[in-house]
Amino acid sequence: MPDHWHGLLVLEPQGNLAKAIGHAKGVTAATFNRDAGRSGALWARGFYDRAVRSEAGLRKAARYLVANPLRAGLVGRIGDYPYWDAAWLTDDNPL
Repeated sequence: MPDHWHGLLVLEPQGNLAKAIGHAKGVTAATFNRDAGRSGALWARGFYDRAVRSEAGLRKAARYLVANPLRAGLVGRIGDYPYWDAAWLTDDNPL
């Protein structure tokens, strides 16, 4: 997506989601700014999260994420998006 990021993260048992997101934002912003020859904020403050509590919930979330570029009209079919790859597109794929 050109203006936001969706992802599925698995934290260690004592993991801290806010720290993980902060680190990811920092690394990607520094890399983007360096490559673009610019400086300053890249990401909005804060983030939205949702806990996934079951295999069915994981599959539903993954399918939503994979289909997001299609819903946004960026591609005509999911496979055309360069970052589409996921194991949860069919019910017969194990997690």
